[in-house]
Amino acid sequence: MIQKKICILGAAGVGKTSLTAQFVFSKFSEKYLSSMGVKIDRKTVDVDGKQVNLMLWDIHGEEKYKKIPTSYLRGASGIMMVIDGTRPATLEMAQEILQRVETELGTIPHIYLLNKSDLTDAWSINDDDMQMLKNTGNPVFLTSAKTGDNVEASFLHLATALVTA
Repeated sequence: MIQKKICILGAAGVGKTSLTAQFVFSKFSEKYLSSMGVKIDRKTVDVDGKQVNLMLWDIHGEEKYKKIPTSYLRGASGIMMVIDGTRPATLEMAQEILQRVETELGTIPHIYLLNKSDLTDAWSINDDDMQMLKNTGNPVFLTSAKTGDNVEASFLHLATALVTA
């Protein structure tokens, strides 16, 4: 069986834990629980007839004075960079995190998840920012951990990219 470590990164409160729970357990909770350190879940998926065991490292949200330890990222095959579509500052934080990861570990395949797409009235990521993300050449998914929209598709997309690369 193929094993791939995927790190789920982003600012605090963007929905990393909720996205992981939706993907692994098909569950969503309105309760906000701040992750402490790292929580590891596993899910086996089928990619082109191959069984792939995804080790999902849900790493605590980065804040100004609470950086993600590089040791959590070692051995990662891919990264899911989560951005809260209702808080534009999380886009800037995602770019900073990704830049630091690439400086420390080199380029790692990644995708962007613009989460909370169900909150249309509060949506704050503009078209220019969306285009900027798309121009990186990395896939961009509008997701909702609450409704499940594009959650499975985004995880499977990254898994497929990692297996076929």
